[in-house]
Amino acid sequence: MTPKAQILELRKKLNAYNHAYYILDSSTISDFDFDMLLQQLQQLEQQYPEFDDPNSPTKRVGGGITKNFETVVHENRMYSLDNSYSKEDLLDWEKRIQKIIDGPVNYTCELKYDGASISLTYEQGKLIKAVTRGDGMQGDNVTENIKTIKTVPLELQGSFPEKFDIRGEIVLPFEGFEAMNKSRIANGEEPYANPRNTASGSLKLQDSTETAKRPLECLLYSLVGTELPVKSQFESLEKARTWGFKVPEIATLAHTIEEVMDFVTYWDSNRSKLPYETDGVVIKVNNLLQQEELGYTAKAPRWAMAYKFKAEQVSTKLLSIDYQVGRTGAITPVANLSPVALAGTIVKRASLHNADQIEKLDIRVGDTVYVEKGGEIIPKIVGVNISQRTDTIIPVLYATNCPECNSELIRSEGDAKHYCPNDEACPPQVIGRIEHFISRKAMDIDGLGGETAGLLVKEGLISDYTDLYKLTVDQLLPLERMAKKSAENLVNGVKASSQIPFERVLFAIGIRFVGETVAKKLAKHFKNIDAIAKASLETLEAVDEIGIKIAESVVLFFQNPVNIQKIDRLKSFGIQLEMSAESQEGLTDKLTGNTYVISGVFHQISRKELKELIEKNGGKVSSSISSKTSFLIAGDAMGPSKLAKAEKLGITMLNEADFLKELL
Repeated sequence: MTPKAQILELRKKLNAYNHAYYILDSSTISDFDFDMLLQQLQQLEQQYPEFDDPNSPTKRVGGGITKNFETVVHENRMYSLDNSYSKEDLLDWEKRIQKIIDGPVNYTCELKYDGASISLTYEQGKLIKAVTRGDGMQGDNVTENIKTIKTVPLELQGSFPEKFDIRGEIVLPFEGFEAMNKSRIANGEEPYANPRNTASGSLKLQDSTETAKRPLECLLYSLVGTELPVKSQFESLEKARTWGFKVPEIATLAHTIEEVMDFVTYWDSNRSKLPYETDGVVIKVNNLLQQEELGYTAKAPRWAMAYKFKAEQVSTKLLSIDYQVGRTGAITPVANLSPVALAGTIVKRASLHNADQIEKLDIRVGDTVYVEKGGEIIPKIVGVNISQRTDTIIPVLYATNCPECNSELIRSEGDAKHYCPNDEACPPQVIGRIEHFISRKAMDIDGLGGETAGLLVKEGLISDYTDLYKLTVDQLLPLERMAKKSAENLVNGVKASSQIPFERVLFAIGIRFVGETVAKKLAKHFKNIDAIAKASLETLEAVDEIGIKIAESVVLFFQNPVNIQKIDRLKSFGIQLEMSAESQEGLTDKLTGNTYVISGVFHQISRKELKELIEKNGGKVSSSISSKTSFLIAGDAMGPSKLAKAEKLGITMLNEADFLKELL
């Protein structure tokens, strides 16, 4: 047998043994024999480097060093999930679904494992890329570390699509976590806090050999791609198993919300028997065509919902209350607590939200309070043990002045929050606006983070985000921990941000209530910053999805001379304050004033492409038929009730070809 044939045969055998042991829980070879075969393969690969394969079983042991993890844009965005906490929440969700979907809807129920989200990309059956969730739009390339996880197949079995992504969760089983901590304690080291954080941290270790030592597992739950050989979520789970992925067998198909709740109730009381951390159930509309029809909000799929198990609750003492100032001047009271263990972490602080919440719960310093996480990252106080209150514990007098600049706080009618009005000189507001400006979804300035931004303000080098564009390397060099290379990277990063497109600049300048989605709507409608600045309240409200609250905030922003000065300075630095010719390419007003509903299966172009065409040409896409609907674009297999409603309302129906002809 030739060396190449030997190498290929050994890889095939080792992959099969790995799959049997880690995916099928079946040991078909002794550990000693496996190690001997692996050692033989390593020796052959070293002897014949021309036959190297990045997905060889020998890569499982690690060895690659990654100093800086490359940021990668997700080809398909990784969305968050909306949360529910009761059957009523799920019934409300079902009602929203039924307004859009005709006919029966089934649900796939899966456990929500508490780990680190990952997106794996396969081409021709081989793992080519593993990227963390990041902010959903882009994450870190951790491929070398992921290859060390035995439950991630490096090569697939059977018949599979040419290219696809599969999403999953990297988890650390309780047994492995306890063994790691036992070893750390024996070595005189601090034990890890919880499995979830340890799993997440393991993905960013610079030496993949260290990652390989950790008993991580990858549980897969979602296929993403075009022309997938499946028609439902449940079928996709079954198919992924045949390709060699570890997919939990616990998932079930439910036909009603009652059956969903049976699944939730069972696992809420039995989750302690599981080998992994879980914090709820994920419910998905099973039919993939129905998923496509339901689509997404700005943050989450409409076809999925996370049901969170009742949060763990503990009691502890409230020691004091601090008041934090956000970038918009909003004041948030934060409780300082006597340290207590909660859901795997030591909790010392908890959010109190606002003055109304403190008054409603009658929370007082010195009280014994109940704390829970309830699906949130930051714990919150949910009640008070009145029986332990003494006469010396008095009601809280909410702050009247800003803790940072001593300005008198204001509170508008109907607003739950107090605000510091000193927006141009209050340090947290100044720094917060700069941090927002430089953030990844805004100007994404390379080499500049929040800590450095704070230092620049503290040292008097900048007082707002426009000052960034005047910084020089010589000014930066005297700063603490600022080497010449770092200073050059920062200055070059600021300079490069002048190419950031207008809609992101509009988001970056920090108009209250103008998030990413609203910024895109305004940029597309008005085309440049001057047109937005001149727009009246009525003109702004006429823009799709812009309500009175946003419109008032935009008008107020441009009435402030300080903000106009900042815009003028950004113009002088060459920042993109109008839509580029490239971004406007293909935009027309042909469909302005028309609202379309898309339903059914299409063949010439995808539903996503139809939606983009409508919006590019000035039209609006709605998910459900109403008297405001102008046209129904009807594909194959459209539901009968949608058709009946369109006919009843006298809505014009177009097929795929008719619509495309209309745009010519």
